[in-house]
Amino acid sequence: MKKLLLPFALVATSGLLMAGGDLVEVEPIVNVPTVEEEVSENNFYAGLGVAAVSARDTHASLDFFGEEYGQDRLANLDFLVGYEFHRHFAVEARYTTSIAYEDAVEMDGWSIFAKPKYPVTENVTIYGLLGYGNVQLDGVDGVITDMDESGFQWGLGLSYMINENFDLFADYKFLANDFDGIYAGSVTEINVDSVTVGVMYNF
Repeated sequence: MKKLLLPFALVATSGLLMAGGDLVEVEPIVNVPTVEEEVSENNFYAGLGVAAVSARDTHASLDFFGEEYGQDRLANLDFLVGYEFHRHFAVEARYTTSIAYEDAVEMDGWSIFAKPKYPVTENVTIYGLLGYGNVQLDGVDGVITDMDESGFQWGLGLSYMINENFDLFADYKFLANDFDGIYAGSVTEINVDSVTVGVMYNF
């Protein structure tokens, strides 16, 4: 019986070998990780604002909306550029110059601010301004006023994001605190405050 089974096994094996056909080579699947190209953000921004300024003798009262003895109200243009390091912090430089005055004083000034920020909502951000700057006051129409001093400056503000490129902003700044100078012919100390509203463009 074993002798009969052996030839059948050989025939079956040879048949299988002959009927094998073509072998298809299967390539291994290799997962190649895709590297996403980082989009570099440009964090620079610039802005333009209109400011109401109060320049006054240190003994005069602050009033942006009414006349006060020893105070001169001015309208200024504010130019600003800044760089946002983080959504909570930026550095900002500003320049301001008078375009109109109430009595007899005009002003130029510059500031460098650290700008801590806190987003209240997706569109609204509050911020502080802490830094150093210069204020220069000059008399006009024959009035003797002269001040050119530098020192600590601070402010508070709020911005509203219209879209990814444009923001509206409003802020208050205390630009001069008891700076020495001549105001309306008298040697005195001078305070300067301003309120600015404007627009910023994010590059």
